Amino acid sequence: MTTAEPFCQICQSAQHQEAYAQIAGHDLRRCAECGFVYLHPLPSAETRDALYRDPYQGATTGYFQKIDKKTRRSRGRARQLAAWAKPGGRFLDVGCSGGFMVEAMRDRGFEAHGLDLDAEGISWARQHFPLSHFHNEPVESFARSGLRFDAIYSSEVIEHVADVNSFIAAIAHLLAPNGILYLTTPDITHWRRPRDLSRWDAFSPPSHCLYFNPRNLPRLLKRHGLSLRRRRLSFKPGIKMIFVKDAPATGSARHG
Repeated sequence: MTTAEPFCQICQSAQHQEAYAQIAGHDLRRCAECGFVYLHPLPSAETRDALYRDPYQGATTGYFQKIDKKTRRSRGRARQLAAWAKPGGRFLDVGCSGGFMVEAMRDRGFEAHGLDLDAEGISWARQHFPLSHFHNEPVESFARSGLRFDAIYSSEVIEHVADVNSFIAAIAHLLAPNGILYLTTPDITHWRRPRDLSRWDAFSPPSHCLYFNPRNLPRLLKRHGLSLRRRRLSFKPGIKMIFVKDAPATGSARHG
C-alpha cells in the first residue's frame, strides 16, 4: 500500500509504502521514490535521551569489552582518513564512544576531538586519553562552538538519528571548506543482509530508526553541500563513504 504521508527526509516525496510491518513490534516505512526506510513513528526526544543515558553500563559493556579490537580498527581507519585529510588539521569524531578513533587521529598529528551523548563514555575517554578533547552534547549544539574541522568521522551513528537533516546540517557546518567526512552506516540493500530482517544484527529499533542504501545516502548529503568522493568496499552489510565539503562558489568575474 502506498500513502501520502509523511514526507521522506531525503527526497521529500510524500509517497511511502509499508515495509517489514510489525517486526519485533515495530513498523517500518519505505519511501517509494528513493528507497529510504525508517521507523514509524520515529522515536521521541525523550525516548532518544533514555536510550543514550549510560547505554554501556558505566563503560563496562559493548565497545568497552573489545578495547584491543576497537583500537586496531581505529588505527586502520585513521590511516585511511589521514591519507585524505589536511595533514595536522583538526579532527572530530561524532559519536566517539570511548574515544578510540579520536586517540588514533591524535597519534597521527591531528588536534583531535570527540563528541558523544553518553556521559559515562565521555568520562571514560577523558580518563584514558587525556591529551584529546571530548564533549558531551548533541552535534547540533556543538555546531555553535565556532570550531571548524578538516576531517570528521561518524561511524554507525546516523541510523540512530530521528532528524537526519538537522544532524547532517550540523556536521556540514562544522566542516571546513574541502574538509573530509568519513561516514559509515548499515546498508539495508546489501546482498549479505539476512532476508529475515529480524535476524540482522543491525536491525535494532528503536535505537536504529533509519536505514539507508548506497544511492540515497549521497543524495541526502549532497543537499547539505557534501559530495561523494569515494565509496569503500564493505563485505558486511554496511556503507562506507568518504565525502568532501564543496568549496564556496567564488564571486562572478568582473565585467568592464
